[in-house]
Amino acid sequence: MKDWNYENEQWTRLPTHLKHLPLFTRNFDLMSMFFRTLWGLFLKVFAFRFLVRLKVKGDFEALYKEHPRLIIISNHASHLDAVSIAAAVPFKYWLDLYMSAAKDYWFKNTVFTFFSKHALGAIPIDRKDKKGEAIKLCVALLKTLPRIWLILFPEGTRSKDGYIQPFKRGVSLFAEKTDTPILFLYLEGNAELMPKGRAIPKPGPLTIHVGPVVPPPAPVDELMMKYHDWVVTINPQASGPNDDNAPSNTELSAPQG
Repeated sequence: MKDWNYENEQWTRLPTHLKHLPLFTRNFDLMSMFFRTLWGLFLKVFAFRFLVRLKVKGDFEALYKEHPRLIIISNHASHLDAVSIAAAVPFKYWLDLYMSAAKDYWFKNTVFTFFSKHALGAIPIDRKDKKGEAIKLCVALLKTLPRIWLILFPEGTRSKDGYIQPFKRGVSLFAEKTDTPILFLYLEGNAELMPKGRAIPKPGPLTIHVGPVVPPPAPVDELMMKYHDWVVTINPQASGPNDDNAPSNTELSAPQG
């Protein structure tokens, strides 16, 4: 896909992979609502009841009332992660739920693009972007929409061993530029159900722990330390055998292929 100037061309000649985002379209997309409803029914009625036995420890209802705008961060070890979080959030809040997604994977062909737009509400992140276009897009959404819960994976890529990897700087950048609080989630069991390289998840339990909300600004070193300290109260082995928490210098964080 071509490089896109979100700031100067966002109101005309939109590329198809952006037309589902309300900041640009300013309308109610019936097609997206229809397919997201079907996807939600599949997740909540079948996939996360009979295949993956999802358990949520926390109260999204209370969070939604108190925090209309949130950056939601989680550990990342599986393609199951983003849809697991979506399945845990009540369906009535889904119109305000967005997730960052690597454009080269989730928007790589017509089928993936259609699914990412109309079922996931995905925001395309170009991991090779040198102009900061993806950052501008996420910042604009967080600043403009009155309600938005944006799912980010600060590790940037799926962990190969299930241990928490160093955070990238994008999550702190978004929080600081938009004054958006950060919600901690921890997915327990995702690496066992669908590790990197597996096409479909195995049957089994998955627990999503809903943690504290951290106010901005949140420097990445401090943010990772707080997240690490919270997670080890749930799973002392999650940080890995070396407990290496040094964050990397890469800015963007999006689930990868």
